[in-house]
Amino acid sequence: MPALSGHLKKRLDDNRRTIETIFRSDINTDLICTPFRIGEDRRALAVCLNGMADERKIGSAILRPCHFVHETPKGDLAAFLTERVLTTAETERRSDLQSVTDAISEGRTAILIDGEASAILCDTRGYVSRAVETPQNEMTILGAKEAFTENIRTNVTLLRRILKRPDFVCAFRDAGGTNRTKLVLAYLDGVLQPALLETVRQRLDRIRTDDALSIGRIEQLIERDSYLPMPQMLKTERPDRAARAILDGRLVLLVEGSPLAGVLPITLSSLLESGEDADMRQPVGTVVRIVRVLGAGMSIGLPAYFLALALHHPGQLSGEILETVIASRAMVFLPLSVEMIFLLAVFQLVREAGLRVPGAIGQAIGIIGGLLLGQAAVSANIVSTVVLIIVALTGLGNFAIPDYSAQVATAYYRILLCLAATAGGLLGLAAVGLVSLAALCAMKSFGVPFLTPFAPVTFRRGGLLVRARLQNRSASSDWSNPTGRDA
Repeated sequence: MPALSGHLKKRLDDNRRTIETIFRSDINTDLICTPFRIGEDRRALAVCLNGMADERKIGSAILRPCHFVHETPKGDLAAFLTERVLTTAETERRSDLQSVTDAISEGRTAILIDGEASAILCDTRGYVSRAVETPQNEMTILGAKEAFTENIRTNVTLLRRILKRPDFVCAFRDAGGTNRTKLVLAYLDGVLQPALLETVRQRLDRIRTDDALSIGRIEQLIERDSYLPMPQMLKTERPDRAARAILDGRLVLLVEGSPLAGVLPITLSSLLESGEDADMRQPVGTVVRIVRVLGAGMSIGLPAYFLALALHHPGQLSGEILETVIASRAMVFLPLSVEMIFLLAVFQLVREAGLRVPGAIGQAIGIIGGLLLGQAAVSANIVSTVVLIIVALTGLGNFAIPDYSAQVATAYYRILLCLAATAGGLLGLAAVGLVSLAALCAMKSFGVPFLTPFAPVTFRRGGLLVRARLQNRSASSDWSNPTGRDA
């Protein structure tokens, strides 16, 4: 709907025709216009959308109290109703058509009074939404069991239940475009860097599309370095993880209709942190984090490293391993590099099929499909057992990465490194690795260097491998302060 201009008029019939025209009431039967009287002589109209507003709230908080008004005051009737009659928790008066139509679209009820050039907007939102459930993608053993929903006010409530502080700010605003999707900027006032908040606000102000309907789409609209596969915003479905990020001085984005929260800025180390790392004791948490980082490194570099040794540096392999590789490839007709990339693609195919098929069937497809395809491919002499084992280890290491977007991004680097190893061996692998590292060094997440706190070196509690010991006193970090002209 394009932006509206103009204001309400004093005649009730004119305002009704205008609103019915805007909402296409001749074909849109969801628009409900309920006429009623205030006192003996003042006509009024309650306008709402069926299914978006709660009919019981309208009846008990608006229609019933107005029915018992016997005498209307001589002065401002709208102010009298707002202060003395209506029992809704939130009311406001607006006279411009844009605000009135936006309020009706959100599920609020607009009260139009004959002789008044303004409307009373009452909060009667009561649309059906999904209840709070357990996380589906970020399962934990020691952490909380609540997940965000599609209702933005429920998500704000989940955060406020954790952060019981007066300086916790939830700033509502429009995501951009004419659809006016609601968005919340959640942060701690005085802890979040003002430069970071200003950077995010400037980027949100530049959104001009109506397609900003989810946190993933908003990330693409406000990010920089969009050609790099690594995510620049951490998406989580866990309120406790989002709350910890806010306490660490970061900003959390909530979008109406999206069950995920966007955390920014992020770094490479934050993508490798799990939501329950802080719930473990330090020695155990450190061991788990080391295993996770080793798994991520194995997932990215193991296939390419094997190709480089087998194709260009066979002397680096022991005789037993070399004999095993040669024996396993005796009847395989595909070149080794093509075989490796083919199996990596099959692994991604099985994974996507398992994710898209609902419920336990998807898990069965992932397990049985991988076993059957692998065994059939080896029996048909399409792939070798050694390459199959390497791809299986790569898949296990990939699943150790907590963030789904980072898991998908590693597939990009994995294929790129395989091509480099095929073309130039260890030299080509090192060259592409250095170029990729340089690109990550130049990459910024909303003004913060992606490899912080290692490049540049800043103060930050904890590290990539060693989990920091919990302390009774808090120490603020300076890593989230944006640097350079990035807005």
